[in-house]
Amino acid sequence: MYRFDIITLFPNLITPYLQDSILKIATDKQVIQINCWNPREYTKNKHKKVDDTPYGGGAGMVLSPQPFYDCVQEVKKINSGKVIYLTPTGKKLKQPTVEKYAKTK
Repeated sequence: MYRFDIITLFPNLITPYLQDSILKIATDKQVIQINCWNPREYTKNKHKKVDDTPYGGGAGMVLSPQPFYDCVQEVKKINSGKVIYLTPTGKKLKQPTVEKYAKTK
């Protein structure tokens, strides 16, 4: 069985998507297991904030690295697989890369 751990601030938006189509079939047949993790559960402040003030002033907000780092560390205790961080400035995740990752359990 392949295990996927998704870290997201919006697990309630992801969960319904997993209950449909090919992902549901694969889950029902126990080919894959998908778990959602919310980094808000790993914040060290009482308001469960995950954002921080941008450096240098200016508009907008940035994500605080602490809750995400702590959440990833917790996931790594259970799942020793690859960590793929999706970001607008990152490299595109293409099929050959996914196939390579699938072969290296």
